[in-house]
Amino acid sequence: MVAITHQQSSERSLKSLHPEKRNHKRFIFIPDKKYKKQIKRVLGFKPVKHKLYQLALIHKSASGKFSSNYEINNERLEFLGDAILDSIVSEHLYNKFPDKDEGFLTQMRSKIVNRETLRNVAIKMGINKLVIAHLTKDNHKSLYGDALEALIGAIYLDKGYKAVNKFILKKIFKYYIDLDELSETEIDFKSRIIEWGQKNKKDINFTCQEQLDGDDKIPVFISHLLVFDDIVGMGLGKSKKEAEQNAARQAIQIIGL
Repeated sequence: MVAITHQQSSERSLKSLHPEKRNHKRFIFIPDKKYKKQIKRVLGFKPVKHKLYQLALIHKSASGKFSSNYEINNERLEFLGDAILDSIVSEHLYNKFPDKDEGFLTQMRSKIVNRETLRNVAIKMGINKLVIAHLTKDNHKSLYGDALEALIGAIYLDKGYKAVNKFILKKIFKYYIDLDELSETEIDFKSRIIEWGQKNKKDINFTCQEQLDGDDKIPVFISHLLVFDDIVGMGLGKSKKEAEQNAARQAIQIIGL
């Protein structure tokens, strides 16, 4: 495992978290000047509630604990940010493409909010330099996108809906999302491989298992794609659906479709 911090030279870690009194739900962060400058550059504005943004950058693999029932990580902010991102992206696509049907809008939204797209956006924004995590082979493809969603949740709680809407549309969409390019990008690999199997009389099946990743006990799904009884593709994901899509994508590459 490799520990990631916002800059190795600054050695920012969970040691910078200190409980305020004895209430596990109240805690303060001590951000340094370098961190404040970096987070402002990523966001495009100066945060007010710094602790929200620092919390948004702590992946579950690097969780700190105040008690057996409370962990310090970005999962709750990620949950909130995911819902907000879906809502704003949906409204933007609805207004952007007034002549397109529901199927097109759903596909486009899926392409924008999928893990690979969010990961690429997060890296281009420099979020990968701020995240605190233990990098593993199973979480490295999702943790930066997760952090981006958590930051969106933090912006909402700090600045409100209007500010987070501006951040998504005026920063993410303007500089990091190419809708024309995404419209040409394929993401439904599972449907494609199933269609190939039907046309070529191949029996396609998926198996999926959930297991805990290493010492951090993070749940991960592992899917295998079988053509008859032969394993042709394998994929990992935070959900069964994501794992199956990744297995189908690998199978498509191996088969040469």
